Amino acid sequence: MPDSSMLERLRGQLVVSCQANPDSPLRDPSIISRLALAAELGGAAGLRLQGFEDVRAVRAVTDLPIIGLTKTDREDTEVYITPTAAEAVRLAELGAEIVALDATLRPRPEPLADMFAAVHAVGALVMADISTLEEARAALDLGADIVSTTLSGYTPYSRQLSGPDWALMDELREAGLPFVAEGRLNTPADAARALKRGAQFVVVGSAITRPDVVTRWFVQALQD
Repeated sequence: MPDSSMLERLRGQLVVSCQANPDSPLRDPSIISRLALAAELGGAAGLRLQGFEDVRAVRAVTDLPIIGLTKTDREDTEVYITPTAAEAVRLAELGAEIVALDATLRPRPEPLADMFAAVHAVGALVMADISTLEEARAALDLGADIVSTTLSGYTPYSRQLSGPDWALMDELREAGLPFVAEGRLNTPADAARALKRGAQFVVVGSAITRPDVVTRWFVQALQD
């Protein structure tokens, strides 16, 4: 059975997303594992990782909780984050205690309820990445253990914002739904504010582990 105490372990803490795009010079599992160790040294309580090889490499060097996901381009759906149960189960088998997957209302290759059941059957928890309050309600009703604001702005019907979706966090808190804050949390102040808005924990990626992205922020600021 899934260990729900894992979410309590992360409550009020920082999870660092250690990911690199295919064209990044950091795109190597051994480098990702070093980023993960650096995050742990800095006090991260958990890690969010993309891909089987990265989960395998990081699991070998740390005992921190891992939120695992895949990013898969498919012609039959816009769903990108862990679109199939087979991928979700494999992540759990490689050591991810929590599996993140797209739980938006877009057409998908497999029913969400079946995917949630498959993840739970191998002893992992489900983090449902959502973009709206409606999606959060639906995912939790189907058995997700927690939802994350990850996909706000990545669906055409969600808010298109340059910063965090504070309104969505307020909606989730007011509805009494357990949620994680993720997406465009680019400063320590943003992370702290998200906890005060009701997030159980926060996930930060680009501002910590993507120097190419942060460099572009500085370059753009100098050009403005």
